[in-house]
Amino acid sequence: MTQASRDWWRDAIIYQVYIRSFADGTGDGEGDIAGLRDRLPYLRDLGVDALWINPWYPSPLNDGGYDVADFRDIDPRFGDLAQAKSLLDEAHGLGLKILLDIVPNHSSWDHQWFKDALAAGPGSPERQRYIFRDGTGPDGSQPPNNWRSVFGGPAWERVTEPDGSPGQWYFHIFDVSQPDFDWENPEVRTEFLDILRFWFDLGVDGFRIDVAHGMVKDMDGPDLPYEDSGLLDRPSIADHPFFDRDGVHDIYRGWREIADSYDPPRLYVAEAWVEPAERLARYLRDDELHSAFNFEYLKSAWSAAELRRSIDSSITVLASVGAPATWVLENHDVERVVTRYGRDNTGAGTGSTRIAIGPTDLDLGTHRARAAALLMLSLPGGAYIYQGQELGLPEVLDLPEESLQDPVWERSGHTERGRDGCRVPLPWTVDGSSNGFGSNGSWLPQPAGWGSRSVEAAEADPDSMLALYRTALRLRRSIPAVEPLSWVDTDAEVLAFQRGGSFACVVNFGEAPATLPAHREVLLTSGPLTEDGALPTDTAAWLAI
Repeated sequence: MTQASRDWWRDAIIYQVYIRSFADGTGDGEGDIAGLRDRLPYLRDLGVDALWINPWYPSPLNDGGYDVADFRDIDPRFGDLAQAKSLLDEAHGLGLKILLDIVPNHSSWDHQWFKDALAAGPGSPERQRYIFRDGTGPDGSQPPNNWRSVFGGPAWERVTEPDGSPGQWYFHIFDVSQPDFDWENPEVRTEFLDILRFWFDLGVDGFRIDVAHGMVKDMDGPDLPYEDSGLLDRPSIADHPFFDRDGVHDIYRGWREIADSYDPPRLYVAEAWVEPAERLARYLRDDELHSAFNFEYLKSAWSAAELRRSIDSSITVLASVGAPATWVLENHDVERVVTRYGRDNTGAGTGSTRIAIGPTDLDLGTHRARAAALLMLSLPGGAYIYQGQELGLPEVLDLPEESLQDPVWERSGHTERGRDGCRVPLPWTVDGSSNGFGSNGSWLPQPAGWGSRSVEAAEADPDSMLALYRTALRLRRSIPAVEPLSWVDTDAEVLAFQRGGSFACVVNFGEAPATLPAHREVLLTSGPLTEDGALPTDTAAWLAI
C-alpha cells in the first residue's frame, strides 16, 4: 500500500450519515442499515471518500443515540452485527470507507455497568467506573458543586440507594440519562481499548470521537462562573475542570497505538470544541489523533475577512503539528447553512444561540450556500458534508412541539427547541410515503413541500445544489492536493487564492460584481456570471489559470 493511500484521510471528503434520518429500509419510520445499504451507490456517485455514521449502538435514544447502552452491538431498530458487516463489505467494494461514532465520555443509564453501580451502593468497585459523590449540606441534599449540564440544568443527579434512602449524586455533562465515566479508573481505559479493537476487527476504518476534549476531569475543581455558555461551549476560564484537561492526551496516545497496529492504520477524528487553535493542535500531534473538526470555520459568519482569518489560522496552526485542516459547514448539532446564511446574523451558534433570531431569506441563503460549497471544497485538507447539505435542505423551524425529541427541549423548560430541525428525515422522491424515506412515515414529520427538495427533484434539475456538489467533487480530484494555498491580492470583499500554478478559487462577498483574475477557463461557478463575465455578489468561481 502506498503512503498516499495510507494517508487517504488528509484530503478526504467524508459524508455524515445521521442514520435514523437517512433512509428507512424496513418501513418502521426510522432510518437503518438496510436503508443505508440501498443508498450506497448514491453516495459513491456523489463522489465522497468515506461515511461517518452517527451512533447505531443499542440506546434508549434519550440523546439521539449518544446515550449508549452497549458499545459492541447494533440497536435492533437499525439492524444487527451481520448487517453491519455486510454494509462494511459493500461500502469497501464501492471504494467507500466507514467511520463510526464512539462516545467515551459517558454511557446510557441503561448500560449494564451503570445498573450494577446503582445496585452495588456507595464505595463499590461498580460505582468507581462512574463519578459518584456525596452531596453537600447537613443531609447531603445539595449537589456537590454548581456545575451545569450543557443541555441545561445541574450536572448532578441524586440516586436512591438500594435500601430506598436518598443517596449519592452522579455527574453528567450532558443529559441526566448519560452518566459520565471515571477515566481515572484503569478498568474504564481497558474497556475502551477493547471496544476499539472489536470494531476495527470487524472492518471499521476509523472513529469520530464524541466530546474528545472531555473524559478527564478535576472533580475537586471550583464552582464555575456561568453566564451564557451554550451547547458544548464552556465558561471562559483557564484550567477548566472538565474540558480540555491535559490528561486526555495520555488516553489518545494509547488509542493511537491500537490504530497503528492495523494495516492499513485506522483513523481518529476529534470532536473537540477547544480554543484557541493552538490547544486543538495538541490533539493532533503525530502520536495522538489524526484529524479534528474545524469548529472555528463552521461558526464563522459569511464574511470575507472572517473566513480568511479562520482559513489562515487553521492552516498555519495545524501545519505546526503536521496535521491537515478540515472544513465543515453543517452537522447534526448546528443550524443548516441555507437557513443560517439567509439571516442577518450568519455565524453559527451553539446552545441557546444555535439558531439566530430574525427572518430568513432562503433564496439568499441558498445562493450563499452554493458559493460556500465551492469555497470549502477548494481549500487544502479534508471536508465534511452533512446529509442533505448536498440537497440544500433548510432547517425545519416549525416542527410541532409534541414531535420534539432533543433533550435540550425538556431540560431547557421548553424554551430551546434543540437540534431536531436539522435532523428531519431526508426526502428521496417528489411524492410517496415520507417522500421516499421509507414506506411508513418518518420519526420526525417532514414539512409540506419537502419532496420538491428531494434527490429525485434535484436529479431532474441540472442547476440543482446536488448537481453542483457532484460536479465540484469530481473536479476537486484534479486540484493539486499537495499544493498549499496562496492568496491573490484583490478587493477586500473578495477572497481569491491559488492552489499550485493551475487552479484558482474566487468568492465575491461584496455588493458589486467583481472582475475575475486572468484565467484560461472557468471550470465551475456557483451561479451565472454577468453578461460581461464578472462574478456577481455571493458567488464563487473555480478557474483554470
